[in-house]
Amino acid sequence: MAARKADVQRKTNETDIHLSIQLEGEGQYEVSTGVPFLDHMLELFARHGFFNLSVQASGDIAIDDHHTVEDVGLALGQALREALGDKHGIRRFGAASVPLDEALVECVVDLSGRPFLAYNLDIRQERVGNFSTELIHDFFLALTNQVGMNLHLNMTQGRNPHHIIEAGFKAFARALSSAVEHDPRVQGVLSTKGSL
Repeated sequence: MAARKADVQRKTNETDIHLSIQLEGEGQYEVSTGVPFLDHMLELFARHGFFNLSVQASGDIAIDDHHTVEDVGLALGQALREALGDKHGIRRFGAASVPLDEALVECVVDLSGRPFLAYNLDIRQERVGNFSTELIHDFFLALTNQVGMNLHLNMTQGRNPHHIIEAGFKAFARALSSAVEHDPRVQGVLSTKGSL
């Protein structure tokens, strides 16, 4: 079976992004976005999902991080959609709960072709260092819409914003890793409609 991978380029007046992903990977990564906290989260995503990920991005971070964070989400979503192809044989659904100290986050994924984000990370602090925590919602919304997936992120408990976000990215990685796996019992796609 051929490796499922994609390579995308996104260039606007605000950002310039080159991103590649391989779904059957070893968790290798090379990430540089100019936003250190986002780099850290993407590295966790690759490592814990066993995806090979390369991201090189530059953006107008002198203004703020918003365009870069959102556009990296868009690029990652596009790459995932392209790498999944026709989705034949995949499990489609995935779920994972991940703790990090006091934080516990559950992620459920459905690669249904229908975009919907249920984002329930109750982060009370506005920042982790210099990073605006509200940008995590924007990242996942952009990614969800591009992939065309149903994504639920639910925080059971948590206090530290870094722990909550990190648990969320790890849970997403594990849930997505399960959803993209091939299952020999699945003929075509896992849907009575015949398409995803």
